[in-house]
Amino acid sequence: MSEVTRAHAGHDPVLFYDGGCGLCHLSVRVLLRLDRRGRLRFAPLGGESFRSAVVGDRRSDLPDSLVLLMPDGRLRVRSAAVLESLRLIGLPWSAVAAAGRLLPRPLGDALYDAVARVRQRLFAPPAEACPRVPPALRARFLP
Repeated sequence: MSEVTRAHAGHDPVLFYDGGCGLCHLSVRVLLRLDRRGRLRFAPLGGESFRSAVVGDRRSDLPDSLVLLMPDGRLRVRSAAVLESLRLIGLPWSAVAAAGRLLPRPLGDALYDAVARVRQRLFAPPAEACPRVPPALRARFLP
């Protein structure tokens, strides 16, 4: 667990996202809708939860889009973060994740990076770091 603090161990997975990215906000809203079991929690990259969960020198090595913190303290990034998020929310999306894992990771990451490079141009930046969600779902967001 050298890459994160032990304080997170045993908690729900947390998907950290770019609070200034329209595509990241869309992804969070879609995952909220699909995750009927409420397995994922969400927090903006650079927010209080991210800073306390991921040690400083490790933060600089991470992408600025999506980072998934697992209950065991490991981090998933790029295509692995997307596929693991889909796996966690259950069927039918876990089957989509299993199919996505058939792609070699370097290819999946290359596709992820290609989208990440153009996301700011394709999606308008949101007005706030946290997406507007119904009150019942707000508890799934961390600072």
